[in-house]
Parts: sequence; C-alpha cells; structure tokens
Amino acid sequence: MQFDYTRSTGPIIGRFLTELRSGKVVGVRGSDGRVIVPPAEFDPKTSEPLSEFVEVADVGTVQTWSWVAEPIAGQPFDRPFAYALIKLDGADTAILHAVDVASPQDISTGLRVRARWAAERTGRIQDIAAFEPGETSAAPTDSSDAEPVTGLVTPVDFSIKHTAAPQESVFLKGLMEGKLLGARAQMDGKVYFPPRGADPRDGSPTDDFVEVADTGIVTTFCIVNVPFMGQTIKPPYVAAYILLDGTDIPFLHLVLGIDASEVRMGMKVKAVWKPREEWGLSIGNIDHFRPTGEPDADYDSFAHHL
Repeated sequence: MQFDYTRSTGPIIGRFLTELRSGKVVGVRGSDGRVIVPPAEFDPKTSEPLSEFVEVADVGTVQTWSWVAEPIAGQPFDRPFAYALIKLDGADTAILHAVDVASPQDISTGLRVRARWAAERTGRIQDIAAFEPGETSAAPTDSSDAEPVTGLVTPVDFSIKHTAAPQESVFLKGLMEGKLLGARAQMDGKVYFPPRGADPRDGSPTDDFVEVADTGIVTTFCIVNVPFMGQTIKPPYVAAYILLDGTDIPFLHLVLGIDASEVRMGMKVKAVWKPREEWGLSIGNIDHFRPTGEPDADYDSFAHHL
C-alpha cells in the first residue's frame, strides 16, 4: 500500500527544516538553558512553548550507535551503515541520524563526525545526507531565500503478510478451484461464510466444510457516492451484504451491472467470476455480483439474517 502523508510543520519544526535547507542546524533553548536539537515545541520541564532558536554546529560526537547490517528499503543507504545519536557541538541533546562508515570497527562512542550535506536541499531531514567521520565542518556556503517550510509530504509504503488460519486456508484453496466453502456450526448446523475457526456463540470448532452456491440475495446495501484514494470503481456503486444460498451469514461484496438506484433488499444475484487465469487466494476471484432477474425474495425469508 502506498500513499502520501501530508502534515503541517508548525513554527518550530518549520524553522528547523527551513534552516536545514540553508545548510544550518538550529535548536531551541529550554527553560533550564539547555539547547535542544532537534528543537522541541514545548519545554520538557515546564511544558511552556519554546521560541528561542540557537544555531549549533554541524559537527558533533557520537553518543551511542547501532549497526544496520541488512538495510531495508527507504533507509539512507542500500549498504550496511550505522544509526547513531549524535550530540552536535553547542547542543545538549542528541540527534538521530545515519553515519556512513564501512564497518562496525569504524564507529565508536566518542567518534567525532560531521554532516555530509545533500547536493540538493529541500527542507527535510534528508538535507543532511549522513554524518561521516570528521572534525571540520563542510557546511554549504550557499543560502536559500525561498519561502519558509510550512509542510511536509512523506511517502508511505508498506506491505502486509497475512498467515492464514487452518480453516481460512481451506477456504482460500477452495477459491483457487472456483469453489465457495462455508463451515457448519456444531450447535445447530448454521453455515458460516466465509468459514470461521470457531463458532462465536460457544467456541466449538467449525471444521465441517460445505460447498455453497454462488447465488444469493441482497440483504442490505449502501450506495457509495464518495470518492476516496485507491478507489477502482467510479461512484456511484453498490456495496451489499449478500446471503449466499445455503448459508446463514451474509458477507460484503459489490453489486454491479445495474444502476445503483435500482438495487434493493431481497434482490437475487449471482457471482461474476474473473477469468480463471486471474484467480488467486482471494475472494476477489469474484469480480462482483449481478442481478439474476428472478423475482425478489420475500423479506421474511431473510429478515433474521440482517
């Protein structure tokens, strides 16, 4: 999943980032006289707002560090490096950043390091590309007269690995074969679809799988009129709870192939499967449901399934 996270910086972080863009590092002075870097918006001791900015050096001392032997995507380097807490000269707190050294033997607590500034600075912490061993500042001499930094856009990219439970695994394998499998409750024979590992009413296992039809009725529905990020269908469209024939619990899916205003409770529908070559371990093998054209089901026949 990928999306951009947009946030405003506020006056303190905004000033910090603006100064980074100019090749400078600033902190803020607290009520006890300490210089906090990166600057805090509020005093750690009194909680009062802070506003006295103090420029500090871009050279400092490693306070502690951790070796990154196997970098992951999005980290500063695609080769091993160190993350370190670095107390810049003139500051009383440490800033976390990457230190570009070749091996753990090249870094230690007390090592003197300097900022390696990015060739192009845009008002982000990445304007300092990394720290490297050194005693002398290599800060850029050019400055920027651009507008102050007031906001940040951070790309977010993450993936989710889901481990299927045993009952879910049976269900998913069925989907790969074009089958819809529910599971029967021991208590009264009701069929859950999708199957659950246990009956939520008494906790008994639901291991009696049963193949159900890909036809059913719409029990309730909503018309989606609001666009949102990642949406693949142009509104308006219908998301509906569908009670498959042979089951006792409705599940959520799309109803397409009909004007959204014509969808109604009790409408009989049938699954529209994707081409077999597109099937995977997903209920998404069913693209949507479409009306069958049959007479609607009587309300009393599904009233207790709402």
